[in-house]
Amino acid sequence: MRKIHKTDAEWQQQLTPEQFRITRRKGTEPAFCSGFHDHKKPGIYSCACCGLPLFSSDAKFNSGTGWPSFFSAIAPEHVATRPDTSHGMQRTEILCARCDAHLGHVFNDGPPPTGLRYCLNSAALTFKEKPATAGPVKLAYATFAAGCFWGVEAAFRKLPGVLDTEVGYTGGTTERPTYKDVCRGDTGHAEAVRVLYDAAQISYEQLLDAFWNMHDPTQVNRQGVDIGTQYRSAIFVHSPEQERAATASKQALQQSGRFKRPVATQIVPAGPFWPAEEYHQRYLEKHRSAACHMGK
Repeated sequence: MRKIHKTDAEWQQQLTPEQFRITRRKGTEPAFCSGFHDHKKPGIYSCACCGLPLFSSDAKFNSGTGWPSFFSAIAPEHVATRPDTSHGMQRTEILCARCDAHLGHVFNDGPPPTGLRYCLNSAALTFKEKPATAGPVKLAYATFAAGCFWGVEAAFRKLPGVLDTEVGYTGGTTERPTYKDVCRGDTGHAEAVRVLYDAAQISYEQLLDAFWNMHDPTQVNRQGVDIGTQYRSAIFVHSPEQERAATASKQALQQSGRFKRPVATQIVPAGPFWPAEEYHQRYLEKHRSAACHMGK
């Protein structure tokens, strides 16, 4: 998983004083005073620092402790643990696996099926509500290339059910490429966006529909003024089911008559995904831009 490293000054600029105290200085909220300890809406709880999805309301329970409590993480790899011997106690600290934000502690006194109690600080979390009709969270990944990844990422992040995105490089042979490497055009990599989504809220077919609408899939090795193999249109499938869905969707688009030229989008198996440099992540959000800039 891509790690996020920032200085204290950068975190202080991004976070509220309470969020900084909790997440970067390992603080603790008073019991029964936090915003999420008695929160009952269905949805996803994410890291307040980096936005990584951490816990789902599906695993939330009333522990009676006065802090938000969960019996499991949304994905084991999203939460890290380490021994904590502070205050003369033996505890297990829990942290965001991506940015090392302090979240709280985990104890072995939780309910079935895990027997665990993840005890969280509300200030370490943000919440995104999901429809009450949606079933239990079903995490899945989808990876797309559609030109400059700045605008593609911004478009996917607007979709309900998309939980997280990451821009990077994939489809080539060079390991750990940099942006400059990819710009040379000889790595074989495409600028791509890896989408983490909840299949209980949005289907892969709906992601495909959005993908077709956000670029011109008939252009070969370019999108607009961005020219090169790194700007090709491609779908990197993570399963046979995704491959079948992508192939059917591409055929339907071609037969619809929407485009006069053939759809040039590649459909290939997903391989290693190399995260792009931090300044590329959520670029348009950071710069408060509504559209992708040309000539990066």
